[in-house]
Amino acid sequence: MKLHIAVLPGDGIGPEVIAQGVKVLKAIGMCFGHIFTFEYGLIGGAAIDKTGTALPEETLDLCKKVDAILFGAIGEPKYNNDTAAKVRPEQGLLGLRKELDLFANIRPVIAYEDLLNHSPLKKKKIKDANIVIYRELSSGIYYGEKKLSDDGNTASDICAYTRFEIERIAHLAFKAAQSRKGKLTLVDKANVLESSKLWRKVLQELAPLYPEVTLAFLFIDNAAMQLILNPRQFDVILTENMFGDILSEEASVIVGSIGLLASASLGPKYAMFEPIHGAYSKATDKGIANPIAAILATAMLLDHFGLYDEAALVRKAIDKSLQLHITTPDLNTKYDNISTSKVGDFIEDYINNPEETNLNFTNIHLGQSTII
Repeated sequence: MKLHIAVLPGDGIGPEVIAQGVKVLKAIGMCFGHIFTFEYGLIGGAAIDKTGTALPEETLDLCKKVDAILFGAIGEPKYNNDTAAKVRPEQGLLGLRKELDLFANIRPVIAYEDLLNHSPLKKKKIKDANIVIYRELSSGIYYGEKKLSDDGNTASDICAYTRFEIERIAHLAFKAAQSRKGKLTLVDKANVLESSKLWRKVLQELAPLYPEVTLAFLFIDNAAMQLILNPRQFDVILTENMFGDILSEEASVIVGSIGLLASASLGPKYAMFEPIHGAYSKATDKGIANPIAAILATAMLLDHFGLYDEAALVRKAIDKSLQLHITTPDLNTKYDNISTSKVGDFIEDYINNPEETNLNFTNIHLGQSTII
């Protein structure tokens, strides 16, 4: 297969972790005889610094001509407390989602057996937790009309949804539940918000089309609590944009690190794959950023194009790295010198030599990519 992939490293640790994702895709291409080509673009703070805009036209044009997009991270500390800034890094990502109509964000949350001790939650609560969150991504409060009064003392953000916007992601979530455990939970605030009431009404109307799926409802405040108290009760979670943003970040507690959560953002024509973590600028260029979420994003990319054996090998390599403690400091209690690039090197080597990679860490510690 030939795939032309746009690579948008972004800000902070984005370039470091995405470099490992590209490394893994190149290894998969070599191993399975695929041709993956990569073309790079600017977005976020990196784009503002060079072009004055967070989403240059060149980047948008690039994303419209490729088969898939691999995205890193976005955000710069200098903008965090500057509420008067007219151009912000986040506008690049929000603009890209809107321009490409990436309406469905899919975020798997899996409690890895080898990492149960890294979660602050009790093992018995999280063991075997396996959830996928479907977050509506191109509408809601992030994109609604925004107003600030002339005196600067009153502000508003409108959360608006149409039936069409709800239905198209709801169908995807129902179908996902069909292929999993058969349970779909809508998270809303229908006791207060009109937009949530519409979500609930639409889901109730669609439910008869999926008789094998059990539909449940939770208010966002209760859902946030239940996700910590008993994550195993969930199978597929469907929710609107802001609630999905918050819940998926909270879910990183289950797996032990936000550096383990990847996502796919899909639309009618385009597809983007990314780790869900932010730019974490304090860790930039220190070699401590966890690349596993970025590498898992490449597995989701491979799945998207029906390359299931290839994606399975990537995930098997990740499992092996976790089993052998070849991880960055956020997860590693056994070794103190496993860097971002060394994790990528190990996973690359496993893909190339799945039967030969073993416990000889000497080469890893020396920074070599092959483990004998």
